[in-house]
Amino acid sequence: MDAGYDAALVCEILDIGPTVLTEWRFAFAGAGLSFFGLKDYSQRQRYLTVDQEQAVKAHFSEHPARNVDEVCAHVLAEYGQSYSPSGAAKLMRRLGFEYKKPRLLPSQADEATQAAFIANYEALMKSLAVDEMVVFSDAVHPEHQSRPAHGWFPKGQKTALKASSGRKRLNIQGALDLETFHFTFVEGEKINAQTSKQMLEKLEHNNPTMTAIHVFVDNARYHHAKILQPWLDSPERKVKLHFLPAYAPHLNPIERLWGVMHKWVTYNRHYATFGQFTEAILGFFRKTLPDNWKEFRDTISDNFRVVSLKEYKVI
Repeated sequence: MDAGYDAALVCEILDIGPTVLTEWRFAFAGAGLSFFGLKDYSQRQRYLTVDQEQAVKAHFSEHPARNVDEVCAHVLAEYGQSYSPSGAAKLMRRLGFEYKKPRLLPSQADEATQAAFIANYEALMKSLAVDEMVVFSDAVHPEHQSRPAHGWFPKGQKTALKASSGRKRLNIQGALDLETFHFTFVEGEKINAQTSKQMLEKLEHNNPTMTAIHVFVDNARYHHAKILQPWLDSPERKVKLHFLPAYAPHLNPIERLWGVMHKWVTYNRHYATFGQFTEAILGFFRKTLPDNWKEFRDTISDNFRVVSLKEYKVI
């Protein structure tokens, strides 16, 4: 630094951080060169060359590493360099990688069909009368099982979650109004055409002032059941079914509601009995959802987009 090098360059040459440099300057001012006597010195790990790093980058771009152990093994086998797990992680970040899960996308989703659905939905919303409403419907089957999830816990503490021994599950069919976040649902021993009819009847009963209730559903067989058609075709019927494109669950916002429900109710929580589990699930829909719906609006929305595999590196 006395020769005129700036602090950033000195840090780069010595491979130290600015905080360490500051400490060294004060130590030198007080103790002189004796402060810098080498203690327990050992040669540091060598680095890969620029060409070797680019080769590593090309290799893992085509053959993604599942963990840093695979990175360490590859570098050792190909270049004779022994990297620690933390060193391998730094190497991968420096090469432009990040540790994440690939997104799971439907392999058969049709882009044109998705685009047509979004256009039709937007046209419907623009022409919606004041006495019409739109809901998204689906079924969910939460199983009485504890769900471990990531969280912040004290370092060194062994953390566990009690497992549930049962295999019972709830069967809920619901419909969500994104404007008001009113959630209409029914329970059943199983989800079929009969529970679908009960839920649709409940929708009409709970919304007597509406002249049309547009219900978006998936292509489950019970939505096309013959026993449901006479009821749907009745002249006084307010319900009008609209079918989502096949293999496009991302176009049904209620799917996101199920995810929010699990985060609030089942993640890192143990319910000793199925009754307690049921009470917690139903309590979320009856109490938590209406009390906190403004908090959920950004997550559960109709901000639709076309999902295309062309936008992703498919592995």
